Amino acid sequence: MLKVAFSSGAKIAACDDAEDHSGAVVKVVALAGGVGGAKLASGLQAVLTPGELTVVVNTADDFWLWGLRICPDLDTVMYTLAGIANPETGWGVMDDTFFALGMLSRYGEDAWFRVGDRDLATHVLRTSLLREGERLTQVTARLAAALGVPGRILPMCDEPVSTLLYTPAGKLEFQEYFVRRAQKDEVLGVELRGIGEARASREVEDAISAADAVVICPSNPVVSIGPILSVPGMRRALAESGAPKAAVSPLVGGRALKGPADRMMSSLGREASALGVAREYEGVVGGMVVDRADERERAGIEDLGMEVLVTDAVMRSEEDRARLAGEVLDFCGSLGA
Repeated sequence: MLKVAFSSGAKIAACDDAEDHSGAVVKVVALAGGVGGAKLASGLQAVLTPGELTVVVNTADDFWLWGLRICPDLDTVMYTLAGIANPETGWGVMDDTFFALGMLSRYGEDAWFRVGDRDLATHVLRTSLLREGERLTQVTARLAAALGVPGRILPMCDEPVSTLLYTPAGKLEFQEYFVRRAQKDEVLGVELRGIGEARASREVEDAISAADAVVICPSNPVVSIGPILSVPGMRRALAESGAPKAAVSPLVGGRALKGPADRMMSSLGREASALGVAREYEGVVGGMVVDRADERERAGIEDLGMEVLVTDAVMRSEEDRARLAGEVLDFCGSLGA
């Protein structure tokens, strides 16, 4: 893998001799949500120097449960970058126990959302700090620092935003659809409640402005990346940034490796393919990264004005995450050349 380093013109460049760029700093901003996004974020963290990575995370799937503020995507990214995520599920804390959840069930509660005992501590402290008046950005920074995350994790905004899905069963809150009903409902429409009152935070705008590269991780383009891009001020900040920008498709051979992205795109009348994902990011990124299974999509994506990197985009191991991250950053360097 080529070493990623800072080059002239405030762009990312790939070089074989890191000493030629000694003392240089690379700043990378990743947009992410869910397990796939967290995996690539961990790969980026592995190939970058500590402190060079900022991850802007979807918060439109946040919700209240038993009086606690739950932030599933923020926590998945945070636990993954801290090295404590459950390797079997990709979410939650490894080796967690569920005694509190069992007691809630004994009290007659419907414990449909599995919150482990260690995970519970995160939600308790977050809720307490929010009620004391801290912004979600400040709370997230405090939690991530305590867990030893070397970079920054930023919520997409501090204001509450909720994803609501229109289905044949009626309007569903995202977690009710995703967890409680196991994604069985056909999604006919998406509403982001509160998005009009949200704003990209100063920290997010500053991170994008200072970035040498922006990477959209392989997350659901509709309900993970879509909300981030919908935050007022976000697209403007990205457009004003001179950094090269690339997105990684979460679909391989027209199918999502995890989650309902393919089915959701189809039911919403969008093409469930790497090309369909590229259309979601048209005007935002200059490059698309797709799996070898989707090489036939190259011409169509190039017709959108994007350059294409075809590679093995499936992350089966930590080595895969780091390899793909390095390739994506090298690709960004070629976009900025």
